[in-house]
Amino acid sequence: MDIPAKTGYLGIDVGSVSTNLVILDEHASVLAAIYRRTQGQPIKAVQEGLKELVALLEDQEIEVRSVGTTGSARHLTGIIVGADVVKNEITAHAVAASQVVPDVNTVLEIGGQDSKLIILRDGVVTDFAMNSVCAAGTGSFLDHQSARVGIPIEDFGSYAVRSESPAHIAGRCSVFAESDMIHKQQVGVAVEDIIYGLCHALVRNYLNNLSKGKELMAPVVFQGGVAANAGMKRAFEDALGMEIVIPTHHNVMGAIGSAILAMEMELEPGETSFKGFDVSGLVYDTSTFGCNGCSNTCEVVRIKVEGKTLARWGGRCGKWENEDAPRGRKRERASVGA
Repeated sequence: MDIPAKTGYLGIDVGSVSTNLVILDEHASVLAAIYRRTQGQPIKAVQEGLKELVALLEDQEIEVRSVGTTGSARHLTGIIVGADVVKNEITAHAVAASQVVPDVNTVLEIGGQDSKLIILRDGVVTDFAMNSVCAAGTGSFLDHQSARVGIPIEDFGSYAVRSESPAHIAGRCSVFAESDMIHKQQVGVAVEDIIYGLCHALVRNYLNNLSKGKELMAPVVFQGGVAANAGMKRAFEDALGMEIVIPTHHNVMGAIGSAILAMEMELEPGETSFKGFDVSGLVYDTSTFGCNGCSNTCEVVRIKVEGKTLARWGGRCGKWENEDAPRGRKRERASVGA
């Protein structure tokens, strides 16, 4: 007897550091999750991630009902895979956090190259702030300093939780932090106190840059790759005086949120724009050209597959996007697995 395919919802979050993909079931539970480095090649990262999802789900048949994309490369990714919904990171992270903690009021998100603070009230985003400029408020700050002390970033948390007296590190700038660390080491400060001091420095920078004028209320959810660091959780709890919740899938919450947004569209079988997992084997070519249609002289990005233009975007007026817009063609059901 044939076993009916499970319904699945695909979410993809493509950022400058990581590319994350998840498949959720109809109850928003994670069936499979992929976290991989983007390495400056978002298309390749998405294609390799799709291949990994297929491998993880090889013993199951999943019917992908709808697809959502988010992240800095969300529009490009949406074109590549055929997304049904494309949303910004703030919306995606807020939706995912609300799924884990329905009454969440504050979302802390720290990735490798940027950080976000999201304020919700009664399930609605009322305020937010982002930092993508200063590295001292992101995960790259800890990565850089971990190399300085010769301790893998994966071990930072275990050192930090042993500290009883965190050193004060001038962490407003990575250069000053390194100078301060050298001084602390020279005077014999314990390495665990220096590491926990670094966690405190990052938390100070995060709060100083993003939380001005904002009321941070519990429940607080901490997500992003840096949430894996137990020292950061402890440092935030010290600074805020409240418990911090870290979701099980903290490092792929953007992808989870985009999958939930796709699920909320309630598309019927076969209505999705998803092009199928075979897109992982196609060869894409991207290029740019200048539009001389007006004085703006916009730089337009063009993506081709097998020599044919798939899409163009980047102009202020939307001329090129409108020209390439799909005509609402219904696609065949896309499945993965046995």
